[in-house]
Amino acid sequence: MVNICVSGAINWDINLFVERFPQIGEEVSIKRITRVPGGKAANVAVASARILGSGKTALLGCLGKDKIAKEQREILEEEGVNISGITFTEDAESGQAYIIIDKEGTNFINTMFGANLMFSPQNLKDPLVFNLIYSSSIIILIDSPLETIEAAASLSHRYEKTVIWDAGVRSGVGVEKLEKILKNLDYVVVNQVEVNNLTGEENAEKAWKILSNSNDRLKLIVKLGEKGCLLISPDKKIEVTGVDLNELNLQVVNTVGCGDSFLGVFGAYKSLRLNDREALERANLAGALKATRPETRGSPTKQILEHFLKYRKQAIETEKPHMR
Repeated sequence: MVNICVSGAINWDINLFVERFPQIGEEVSIKRITRVPGGKAANVAVASARILGSGKTALLGCLGKDKIAKEQREILEEEGVNISGITFTEDAESGQAYIIIDKEGTNFINTMFGANLMFSPQNLKDPLVFNLIYSSSIIILIDSPLETIEAAASLSHRYEKTVIWDAGVRSGVGVEKLEKILKNLDYVVVNQVEVNNLTGEENAEKAWKILSNSNDRLKLIVKLGEKGCLLISPDKKIEVTGVDLNELNLQVVNTVGCGDSFLGVFGAYKSLRLNDREALERANLAGALKATRPETRGSPTKQILEHFLKYRKQAIETEKPHMR
């Protein structure tokens, strides 16, 4: 039986490391290039599996019938991810992302979704996929086509699963067109840019008020990068400041995948029945530790995370009984 199902993109990442980003029309030299497995959903699934152990996290998505797919399957199985919910298509090649990373570890990402866009609501009716969702307690939805996200959120809510949606690239669609998804969610997760894309508001509390018109039980999590994260719910605000890597004698190498590590670890600890504050503290630490690794899937194992647990930042929880 699995604890978590993660649905969304499975990509192959081509990372281009540069001294600085080019200006428009400018050419800069590449210092180093790496080709590694990625894709937000696959990264989240691996991050979760490193906490929960083998067979406890399932990945739902689509790959092409190509060399990339073969490598992805082998790597995911080695990480202990259940891949029985992955489908394969001859109509598109496996997804790929081209990522430019500067000397500070910041990045630009250009994605060719390919086969990822072929995972449809019909796939959710497949007995293998349905049973994975039914047996899970946490469902994490990321960047599948909107109609698939809507169907998965509805199905998961119907069976009383905790539904988490990382709005990501879909945040630009806007609240009005996302109402059918929002009403079936327990958590929506965004970064600082995405919260504005989604609601038109940069302030998290104002953004939550807009989202609450579709779902007044919804919890909003905003990833703040090196500054930490915060959660807004109907009755409270939880703030976790960023981890100072200098205290750990570590430094930033690559921030690609930090948000995925955060989400996978948050979901994993929620499936282990930790409360929001405890899960956020661990997720925040995991995101920081990932930044010290060059690979996209650099999320820490449970052993490593617990080794550094004393360095986690304590959350500040504020009751907001009259937020609305």
